[in-house]
Amino acid sequence: MGPMKSVDEHLADVLAGVHPLQPLEMQLLDAEGCVLAEEVMAPWDVPRHTVAQSDGYAVRSVDVDSAAEESPVQLPVVGDVEAGAAPTITVQPGMSARLAEGAVLPEGADTVVPTSWTDGGVSGVTVRRAPLPGSGLRRAGSDVRRGQVVLDSGTRLRPAQLGILAAIGRPRVLVRPRPRVVVISTGEGLVEPGKEPSAGEITEANTYALTAAAKQAGGLAFRVGIVPHDTRRVLDTIEDQLIRADLVVVCGGNTGERDVVPQVLRRLGAAGLAEVAMEPGHLQGYGTIGPESTPVFSLPADPVAAYVGFEVFVRPVIRRMLGAGSLHRPVLGAIAQRTIHSYPGRREFVRGVLDVADGHYVVRPADEGEPHLLGGLAQANCFIVVPEDTDQVASGDPVAVMVLERRLG
Repeated sequence: MGPMKSVDEHLADVLAGVHPLQPLEMQLLDAEGCVLAEEVMAPWDVPRHTVAQSDGYAVRSVDVDSAAEESPVQLPVVGDVEAGAAPTITVQPGMSARLAEGAVLPEGADTVVPTSWTDGGVSGVTVRRAPLPGSGLRRAGSDVRRGQVVLDSGTRLRPAQLGILAAIGRPRVLVRPRPRVVVISTGEGLVEPGKEPSAGEITEANTYALTAAAKQAGGLAFRVGIVPHDTRRVLDTIEDQLIRADLVVVCGGNTGERDVVPQVLRRLGAAGLAEVAMEPGHLQGYGTIGPESTPVFSLPADPVAAYVGFEVFVRPVIRRMLGAGSLHRPVLGAIAQRTIHSYPGRREFVRGVLDVADGHYVVRPADEGEPHLLGGLAQANCFIVVPEDTDQVASGDPVAVMVLERRLG
């Protein structure tokens, strides 16, 4: 297994051979959540034409600049322009045209009078208020100009970004695909949710939490389920999954080098266990397996240790494969509200509740119970990161916090 490694050393090792996935051209909705692999410029103005902001009347501003309630201006209406149709009329001096919201401004007009400022006439209109010249319009290119860079390479595509791509007429876009993450649980006495566990059994929770975490990190995650601690079954399952996996996560096989999972991973490639100076989860498995040298992580069976291992080591790998700009959770400073005892010589990740008090971030442990219980993890919105050279954080001391969720308290 070798000498004990620091968290930073192990993280550097697992990231060393990981690169962003090769770009693919995808349909817009398939590209949601992916990272853009090209710079995108607008091929035309958005909007392409100057249009009415609301229902109203297209006029020449000089013809209505004297309009008022006590002295309205009356103009003939030469025709209607509907949204989505090219104007077939021209607004000559002393004339007007009735426009629907979003209709293209006809030639000759420079202003739109809202219907609410008029009598709503059809063949002729009475204008009771004078608009500012050029008002009532959404001008061509007011949103995006032709040739403008609308999205930079490296942008994560979310709903708003997909909207602007559609607006400039892009049906497909070049992106780095979301890495396919396969999550497998191994062990004995595990049962699926929905079945009441009998004596000696526990409900399998790891793959549910970690599959969801892989999705949140940006991956396409697949839960395989429970595989008994049988060498052939574990080997066959992992080999079957290598066909579709960019990354494999196995839970429940980190008790030692003689465990089934480390043995199987060694048969499939260059993977093994490392002792890392961290708590919980000091035994971390990593390597590459299969014909494509697919990265594989072996995480502890303990749910909290598995989740910590995922956040500290697996999530950055998914983010790098995705091509994301940020690999790690944000870390900020907070004031400890309670005393925290830690393992000397190990970096400890304590489930915490981050909040704000008197304009400062404050944090407390999520519970005072055992560090390996899921109840506290479910309440936590952060990990309190206690350094290796610290065995106690006193109440009132500053401490680093890895933020897991944006919610406070």
